[in-house]
Amino acid sequence: MPTLLQHYVLYFFIASTLGWIMEVVCKLIQFRRFINRGFLIGPYCPIYGFGAVIVTALLSRYTDAPAMVFVMAMVLCGTLEYVTSFLMEKLFHARWWDYSHKRFNLNGRVCADTLIPFGLLGMLMIYVVKPLLFYWMDRWPGHTLQWACLGLLVIFLSDVALSTTILSKIRKTATLSGEDDTEAITRAVREKLADRALARRVMNAFPYVRLYTKPVMERIQQRRREIRREIERKLKEIEHGRS
Repeated sequence: MPTLLQHYVLYFFIASTLGWIMEVVCKLIQFRRFINRGFLIGPYCPIYGFGAVIVTALLSRYTDAPAMVFVMAMVLCGTLEYVTSFLMEKLFHARWWDYSHKRFNLNGRVCADTLIPFGLLGMLMIYVVKPLLFYWMDRWPGHTLQWACLGLLVIFLSDVALSTTILSKIRKTATLSGEDDTEAITRAVREKLADRALARRVMNAFPYVRLYTKPVMERIQQRRREIRREIERKLKEIEHGRS
């Protein structure tokens, strides 16, 4: 009999693949060309897999409260997207996606335009995908599901190792570019890695990526602090003017 852990491992890969398909279709509509989305080489976006597992594991007990499932799925997936954006930026000195130009965004990492779909996708996972997949997996012989999970994990971890090396190469190229602003750094990296198929794939997967170096990041953070202080000063002046 398949175990719950095996269910969730296979569920993770299926959700990751479905997320990749959704991303590819969206970019196909937007750019009129195929773009292999995600940081990894294979046809999967792990952030969707992790989101599906987290939402399903934590919210399945609330199936009689759809509104709660919707709201909590937004919160959980939004938090996951924010943390992923933050960690990937700190690790590889790049803002891979940025919603600063959209209304109702939080530090450009999440926005209402993505949170609402997250809530809907969470409900889809809880009420449709999970019951169908778990029912289907229950029909598998235990050893078959076990070998499928092990095979997928080996492929996935190998992909993670290779892709991490590629991302580190991109970061190193950005550091050595000698440029002093994000647009110039990103342009220089694209040019220098144009003949590296795997690195080029990562850069193409995120058309709006902005690469940084440590000095540039420090200047941007300093500028943000100055803007924040200026806003606080003006708000205090407005408050004093009213009193």
